[in-house]
Amino acid sequence: MPPAAAGRRLDLVTHELLGPDFSRTQVQRLLKTGHIILEGVPARPSTRVKAGQKVVVSLPPPEPDELTPEPMALKVLFEDEHLIVVNKEPGLVVHPAPGHKSATLVHGLLHHCGAMAQVGGRLRPGIVHRLDKDTSGALVAAKSDLAHRGLVAAFADGKVDKKYLALVWGYPPDRGEIATGIGRHPNDRKKMSSRGRRTKPASSSWQVVRRFKQGFSLLRVRIHTGRTHQIRVHLSEAGYPVVGDPLYGRRRMGNLPPGPVQEAVRAAGRQLLHALRLGFAHPVTGQKMEVMAGLPADFRAVLRALTTTEATRRPRPGLGG
Repeated sequence: MPPAAAGRRLDLVTHELLGPDFSRTQVQRLLKTGHIILEGVPARPSTRVKAGQKVVVSLPPPEPDELTPEPMALKVLFEDEHLIVVNKEPGLVVHPAPGHKSATLVHGLLHHCGAMAQVGGRLRPGIVHRLDKDTSGALVAAKSDLAHRGLVAAFADGKVDKKYLALVWGYPPDRGEIATGIGRHPNDRKKMSSRGRRTKPASSSWQVVRRFKQGFSLLRVRIHTGRTHQIRVHLSEAGYPVVGDPLYGRRRMGNLPPGPVQEAVRAAGRQLLHALRLGFAHPVTGQKMEVMAGLPADFRAVLRALTTTEATRRPRPGLGG
C-alpha cells in the first residue's frame, strides 16, 4: 500500500488502485467472496490499511456470455413480432443478477420467443423496464431492436401510462400526489429514500379504491417516473407503507390481528403491489396499446379475507341489544 493509503478503508483504497474499470459494488463483492487478500488473509471492507501492506486481487472466471433458454409458464397478455407483454408472477426475478443466474423472466422469454432484442445487453436482452422480484403484473419486453429503441424512448419521455394496485396500511386521503426525489438511502444500501445524497426526480399519485375497517386501504397508484422502489418509498414516507413490504413496512407486520387476514398476508410473503395496467403507443405500428394484468392468487386471497372479515363483523338485522 502506498503511504497515502495509510489509515483509509481497504475497499476505498482498492477501488482507487483498480481504476475506473471496476465499480465500488464490484470491489465490495470481491472482498466478500475472498478475492481480495490483505497480508495473506481475507479482510473486511472497513479494515484500515497501513503503508507498505501487500494486497492481492484475484479475479473470478468470467461468466458465460450466453444465456440458456428455460421453459417457463408465462402468462402472455399480448405478443407480436416486435414485442411481448406478460403478467409477471410474484417472486420472479426479471433478469440475471448476483444470486439469480437462472430461472429469471429473461430465461423464460428466450425459450418462449426464441430471440429477443440484442440492444438490451448480454444479460438483459429485450428488457426496457423492470418490476421488483416480489411485485407482480404487466411488463413489456422488446423482441426487435427497433421496438427496443422505441420503448426505451417512451419510458424515458414519460409516455408510458403505468398504473398499479397497492394495499397499504392506514387511511390516506381520497387522492394524493408525491413529488420527492429518490436516491440511495444514506445509511442502508438496500433501501432507497428521498433523503439520499443524490436523488432523481420522482412523481407518484394515488386514488383510494376501497377502505377496509381493519386499517387498510386499496389504492390505484400511477407513477409518472420510474425510480427504483418508487411506489414503496413514496407511500412509506407518506405514512402508508405497502402491506407486506419487508424493507419499508416491516415494523407494521406485528400489528396484524390474528385471523384470516393475517394468514393470507403471511402466506403471500411479499409486498402487495401489482402492476395493473400499461398504456403506450406501439413503437413500430403506432397503435394505441392498453394492456391489463389480472391480480395473482395471493393478492386476491388477501382482498377476499378482508372482505369476508368485514362481512362477518356486520351486525345482523333485527338483533338488538
